[in-house]
Amino acid sequence: MSQYYAMGGVTLWNPSNGASRLFLRQLAVFEEELGLSAGIGPMESDECRVHPVALGVFANALLAHQLQSRHAVIRALGEGFTMTVLALAGRAGAVIDWGPGPEAAGLRAKVRELDRCMTG
Repeated sequence: MSQYYAMGGVTLWNPSNGASRLFLRQLAVFEEELGLSAGIGPMESDECRVHPVALGVFANALLAHQLQSRHAVIRALGEGFTMTVLALAGRAGAVIDWGPGPEAAGLRAKVRELDRCMTG
């Protein structure tokens, strides 16, 4: 079984039920933490609608939150989720403001690798 994250009839991501369940639970936590909606609708009949503009805003805020935090545990807890959101946002056509610096470049490389894994 799997679930679908779709935009305008195009499937952006088709994770397993378990991966999707964890993602949606983390999404709720970070939406509350940032005070922003991610633009990902509720899961209905194994499908979520993705709103690309809202997801782009959320993804950029999440990236800034990740890069600005100096707390090692917060950074570790957020990195995988942030990478997943950034990969999904990229698939939705969102423009990501990576900013300068080696840390942003390193995260961008990790997101590209994760995106390849999400495809298969």
